[in-house]
Amino acid sequence: MVDLVVDIGNSDTVLGIIKHDNLDLVSSSRVSTTAQPTVAEYRNILLGLLTNHGVTPDDLNIIIIGSVVPSITYTISDILENVGNGCPVVVTARDDLPINLDLVDRITIGVDRVANVLAAKEMYRRDTIVVDLGTATTFDCITADGVFMGGVISQGVRSGIEWLGKMTAKLPEFEISPPKRIIGCETEECVRSGVFYSAVDAIDGIVNRIIREWGISDAYVVATGGYATMVAPHTKTVNHVESSLTLYGLALAGRSIRG
Repeated sequence: MVDLVVDIGNSDTVLGIIKHDNLDLVSSSRVSTTAQPTVAEYRNILLGLLTNHGVTPDDLNIIIIGSVVPSITYTISDILENVGNGCPVVVTARDDLPINLDLVDRITIGVDRVANVLAAKEMYRRDTIVVDLGTATTFDCITADGVFMGGVISQGVRSGIEWLGKMTAKLPEFEISPPKRIIGCETEECVRSGVFYSAVDAIDGIVNRIIREWGISDAYVVATGGYATMVAPHTKTVNHVESSLTLYGLALAGRSIRG
């Protein structure tokens, strides 16, 4: 049996098939949320993900959804209800999960952040900082015994390029990638270097500030999100990259809710 997990983010929607008796990821697929796929396109993507790996609706134990885009949550939920057996579990920050949200207003926190720290607590069992490099870059702190202390939200990796493209007439927009050198000889090289290493140094800077304020020296720093595999290896503070951390956290949350 497997679980189908859907992580609906501001930029991308990630779908994963995870074995129900553990956290082994069988397969995953990504589709642009901002492109606003039609119902038929979502359905085709979902069915394609299942059939390409020999999974039938009868193989689905739980369908789990986590979303930070309310406008399409119920559309996808309706589609999935017709794909699987029973109503999908829609995870929210209001749910009673096996972590302690030590926050003033838990209702406003994104479910992706909750999923990240839940996965970190279960997988690493130590004081952990989760750095999620998505539309925004978030830094979330969870103790070894499962207390979510809060975190930091900063601009995302792409925001630097998008801001420069809007505010300047001659600076180009391009896909982000590690520059070959710091000092650029062409305008695009200069922008690429500046944007990329601004993101790298911001991660190291904020992580170090968190560690000093937290008062611990051995926090485990895990990077996830769409830009993690590209950016994290260039940092000094990230210990591990786990691209599917949010999917794992949603799987754990959905199983906990369903009982």
